[in-house]
Amino acid sequence: MSKIEDFLTAQEEQEIVEAIRVAEKNTSGEIRVHLEKSSKIDVFERAMDVFHYLKMDNTKEQNGVLIYVAVEDQTFVIYGDKGINDIVGKDFWNTTKDAIQAQFKSGNFKQGLVDGILKAGNVLEKHFPWQHNDINELPNDISKG
Repeated sequence: MSKIEDFLTAQEEQEIVEAIRVAEKNTSGEIRVHLEKSSKIDVFERAMDVFHYLKMDNTKEQNGVLIYVAVEDQTFVIYGDKGINDIVGKDFWNTTKDAIQAQFKSGNFKQGLVDGILKAGNVLEKHFPWQHNDINELPNDISKG
């Protein structure tokens, strides 16, 4: 099996999907997780490519957040759309990154992703609260490349 298949168990993947569902429950924001074996280009550039490929830039309020993980490279990027970046400071992304990284360093990959997802969800809820007519614009599943 490749490392991407070994990164998370099926149960852990379901727990991450549940964390996304919980995080998005009170916000119009959209959160996705994408796993890849490796990034052949700069990891930030690759995260931007994946963000566009997953059509995360098509949300009504430009409030999508992508957590991109290159498993073999042992790196990740949190990429937020313009609507979020115009509101939250850079410190938000750094503290979210630190929360994920602390768990990753201990080998707790599922918990790192869950912590990052829930932290992003809390901030999205403050700035992009759920409205009566909101719909889930993007799937909550983990995409893989």
